[in-house]
Amino acid sequence: MNRLPLLLVAIAACKSAPLPPSVPVADPVPGVATPTPTPTPTPTPTKVEARRHDAMPRTELNRWAVRENLPLYWTVDANKDGNLDPGEVATLLFYPTPGDWVQGGAFTPSFEIAYAQIVDASKKPGDLLTEDGKRRELVGKDLDQGRATLVWNDLSELAAADKKFTAHMMKVASLVDRIYELQNGATALATQLPPDAASRSLFRRNRGPKCVAPATENDPLCSAIPGSPKPVFDIYPAELQKQDKFCTVLEKRKDAKTLLSPFTAVRGSGDKLTAVPYTEAYKDVMTAISAELTAAADTIKDPAEQPLVTYLRAAAASFQSNHWEPADEAWAKMTVDNSKWYVRIAPDEVYWEPCSSKAGTHLTFARINQGSRVWQQKLVPVQQEMEAAIAKAAGRPYLARTVTFHLPDFIDIVVNAGDDRDAVGATIGQSLPNWGPVANEGRGRTVAMVNLYGDPDSIAARRAQAESMLDAKSLENYAGTQEPGLLSTILHEAAHNLGPAHEYKVGGKKAGDVFGGPMASVLEELKAQTAALYLLELLRTKGVISDQLAAQSFADAIVWAMGHVSQGMYTGAGERKTYSNVAAIQIGFLLDRKALTWDANATAGNGTDKGALIIHTDRLVPAVDEMMKLVAGIKARGDKAGAMKLVKQYVDSTKVVPHKIISERFLRFPKASFVYSVKL
Repeated sequence: MNRLPLLLVAIAACKSAPLPPSVPVADPVPGVATPTPTPTPTPTPTKVEARRHDAMPRTELNRWAVRENLPLYWTVDANKDGNLDPGEVATLLFYPTPGDWVQGGAFTPSFEIAYAQIVDASKKPGDLLTEDGKRRELVGKDLDQGRATLVWNDLSELAAADKKFTAHMMKVASLVDRIYELQNGATALATQLPPDAASRSLFRRNRGPKCVAPATENDPLCSAIPGSPKPVFDIYPAELQKQDKFCTVLEKRKDAKTLLSPFTAVRGSGDKLTAVPYTEAYKDVMTAISAELTAAADTIKDPAEQPLVTYLRAAAASFQSNHWEPADEAWAKMTVDNSKWYVRIAPDEVYWEPCSSKAGTHLTFARINQGSRVWQQKLVPVQQEMEAAIAKAAGRPYLARTVTFHLPDFIDIVVNAGDDRDAVGATIGQSLPNWGPVANEGRGRTVAMVNLYGDPDSIAARRAQAESMLDAKSLENYAGTQEPGLLSTILHEAAHNLGPAHEYKVGGKKAGDVFGGPMASVLEELKAQTAALYLLELLRTKGVISDQLAAQSFADAIVWAMGHVSQGMYTGAGERKTYSNVAAIQIGFLLDRKALTWDANATAGNGTDKGALIIHTDRLVPAVDEMMKLVAGIKARGDKAGAMKLVKQYVDSTKVVPHKIISERFLRFPKASFVYSVKL
């Protein structure tokens, strides 16, 4: 419920986790720790005859490596000679084979075989004469809509105890993947996979057989498995899922609250359904996760890391008991001041499943980036004023309350697992937990993932997308740098703790009971993202941010929204896409209030596309004020009809939002598909 994904530009890893030698470092950004590059090692002389590896450019090699399901990544052509060198290769995690590409500064025989396989695959003609050939063609098209984008961490200089701790967390990541893929139905279908590499790569990346990219997700033939079998979520009975709108069937039952509780799987048949705790339904893997977390805690010898040890032991106990509040209490006590690590291991978010009710198990394993202190010092003094402003917009029955939440810590991702690792895109901000006393009392943690989307490929693609839709004048406020988007992320995540939030009740009912799970998720994210725009003017008038940064953040948020509109409003299975719905409502509202206008005769900023969106900066603030009042008021009053009206106007209609044009222009550029590499 509380995460902000993709399309916000971020910086590279922090100083303690530098980029590989061949990856360029972004320009320094105020408030974010700047990485220090590692010197390029001198290759060890080798007797193997040097070969050139220049059969294809870097982006094409990475694209075909994904198609061939090989954990190989060309980081950057550092010397711009068009030739892949040993110092420019990363070995990737979360693939079926480990990859052993470089030894002693030279390529291994395994690399030569893999490289030849990639080159050969790129030369083979497609097969469009058979049904399976057509399926494989679509599989490749789905894979190609993701651009392999590296998250790299060099942890080789860590102390021995820290290396052991990291190794245990990597095992935890594998176990979290196992439980997640059990729950989402992928495991049950794995034996049906055909032998071709692309199908297996799609299944690995997409966490199941379904195609997920916008141009292919609605094609019934596009699947990693011939016949396109529909995954059956293990958290609900298979028989129940055969019914149309089975989630609505559950929501109407007298025992709906119990059956849709977040940490349970529904078992039984017919009318005889029961909620079984995760720790019982998935006992073996939950027990294994508990053991690894205990082992990870045992490796930590630094007395300064006692809060982390306490959390790991509490989380280990929760994976045995299914009681998550003790672990949340321990986790909430961790800060940028008492640990160099960020770990969140729990069932949390609900977007991953059709009913948006069951918490998906995930691991976020990262390192603390001290750059967050600058923003915390700026925003903590005004957080109560931010609550008062949103409360005033919401109106009765909501009343302003004392807020004590933590503003976002900055973290550099090492690995994401389970519900955290998406096929394309990634979470860039998150506020947790979603339930319990820690959430209710504003004692949770909020983070911004600042080492994602800062690579040159991502920055260039997003700039080109913006230039394809906005006119030249509007582009003057699109900086394309980290700070405007980072500010939006910070305010979005802070706003999850402001106004009518997760535990807020109207008429004795929480949002999920009033609006239904999927729509409740949309409203919470819409409230948070609208607040990210609404609070800019408050901060600007108080001198917390400059006029320029406010204007840049507005423009950045509009580009962010168009990115989500381009992904479509519903999945191939007909499930609501939370952030796409949010984005369409925001773009549509701004168009209706003339803060944005579409000029069919204007030339876009790229100088070639005819027709452009124009941002009217003088109309933005009043339009956003009106939007905040409407959205917060809908949630405060439990106004389901008002929520559905917004969906009808802007999500399900094309009369206001130019869905088709935005999609056509933005989808010219593949979306980031994050891949991970760690050096220990």
